[in-house]
Amino acid sequence: QVQVVESGGGLVQAGGSLTLSCATSGPTFTNYAMGWFRQAPGQDREFVAAITWYGDYTEYADSAKGRFTISRDNAKYTVYLQMSSLKPEDTAVYYCAARLRGGVGLEITHYDYWGQGTQVTVSS
Repeated sequence: QVQVVESGGGLVQAGGSLTLSCATSGPTFTNYAMGWFRQAPGQDREFVAAITWYGDYTEYADSAKGRFTISRDNAKYTVYLQMSSLKPEDTAVYYCAARLRGGVGLEITHYDYWGQGTQVTVSS
């Protein structure tokens, strides 16, 4: 069983920065592609960013390009989402997910394990 635990959420002013972390269990972390999704109140969960298990390829939602950076440290079994130039519309619960097989996934159904989420609130 793979466990996924997000941390690093909080309250930040518009224009500020925040880095989310996602710690996973399991010695085969390097085999997982990892993704970040978010869900705002009353909205569907949406893709934000993803990274291959080598860390050599990334994908971003249009809303994240140029502002967010996904990275991973396989020695620490951790993936990160660095967010800058935050906007009030970035306010959401951010979820980390692990995909056991395949490359980066853009859909919720591509992922096998999910964390409980961490709240990010951007004030105007």
